[in-house]
Amino acid sequence: MDAMDGTSRTAGAPPGGAAATLRPVRRVTDLAAALALACHPGPVAAVTAIAFALALGSGLGGPRSALVAAAVLAGQLSVGWCNDAHDAGRDALAGRRGKPVADGAVGVRAVWGAAGLALALCVPLSLACGVLAGTVHLAAVAVAWLYNLWLKATALSWLPYVAGFAALPAAVALAQPGGPSPRWWTVTAGALLGFAAHLADTLPDIAADRSAGIRGLPHRLGGAGTRLLLPLPLLGATAVLALGPPGPPNAGGAAALALAGAAALVGPALGHRWRKAALAGAVAVAAVDVALLLAGGPAAR
Repeated sequence: MDAMDGTSRTAGAPPGGAAATLRPVRRVTDLAAALALACHPGPVAAVTAIAFALALGSGLGGPRSALVAAAVLAGQLSVGWCNDAHDAGRDALAGRRGKPVADGAVGVRAVWGAAGLALALCVPLSLACGVLAGTVHLAAVAVAWLYNLWLKATALSWLPYVAGFAALPAAVALAQPGGPSPRWWTVTAGALLGFAAHLADTLPDIAADRSAGIRGLPHRLGGAGTRLLLPLPLLGATAVLALGPPGPPNAGGAAALALAGAAALVGPALGHRWRKAALAGAVAVAAVDVALLLAGGPAAR
């Protein structure tokens, strides 16, 4: 009987051993999931996809477009992780749910480490797209880090968004063979979209941010002032893309203006019923503008 018991224990996996084996794996998967959530996955995925689409639409080809997307992805990851690590204490005090660092799902050091690693990868990836293109992109990433660490709480909180969104079509254009100059209307539209994105992204959290001592431009304007201002850069971006290229605007540009106008006005108007309505409207206008960008291309020919 003892021999049979011994044979049975040897043949079957002991429950304790299985648990011990699975525990490290579970820790790794839990850490990966927490880091993925802490990087602000929605904006990271959206900006990376836009960069890839712009690169493909510019005729860069699959491999080089993937390189541009990889550089943008690394930069966005570094900015997202930097944001959550830096704001962990503030998020915890505000009781914001879904923030892995503030919730204790991942340590601040681990997120800072991930941000540093992503930033280190961003440098060679960006420069591999071309010295000028890489420099423009790295400057935008640097300003985004500056936003997280300082500018977010100042009247210049809009500046990193404007610089970052303007840099995206500029970097894609400069990554092309010969480094052609970016079209002025693509850079201008990007800057206006960046300004609108800052207003829309901040609008739902103005009250909570104010209580935490954040005094960026939207917080100084207040909720009502931010809602009134938001449609202007949204419509301006679409108008620049529709009317900026030489020649009369085509039917697509006119339709884009109509759609953007509706989304820009409806989003802020519904803000009292749905806190993310203004952001949703901004995303809708951005989608229209990306379509215009893809149709026209970011570089001068």
